[in-house]
Amino acid sequence: QVQLVESGGGSVQTGGSLSVSCGISGYTASSKSMGWFRQAPGKEREGVAAIASGVDTRYADSVKGRFTISQDNAKNTLSLQMNNLKPEDSAMYYCAASSTSLSWWSRLSPRYYAYWGQGTQVIVSS
Repeated sequence: QVQLVESGGGSVQTGGSLSVSCGISGYTASSKSMGWFRQAPGKEREGVAAIASGVDTRYADSVKGRFTISQDNAKNTLSLQMNNLKPEDSAMYYCAASSTSLSWWSRLSPRYYAYWGQGTQVIVSS
């Protein structure tokens, strides 16, 4: 049984940094994709960053240069380092894992991910 558990959200002022992590169990990443998604109130869930085969990353344009996704297979964790945060980054952040390998074009689309964590809240105040 795949379990994903996020941690590390919180509140920060504009320009600050936060790191969120996802503990992974019952899952073998290999060539499959893992990603971070976020959903703000009244908005659709959107892809933020994804990683495949542990090294092949993709970022949403809105976070490029500010967010970094990483995967540590030895520790079974997926992390997202968020720098220079903006109020529009405020959302519930979810960790997700796919059940198959995904094309580059699919990696930021929530519909292709089978497993989800419960989310962790990130609030950025101006």
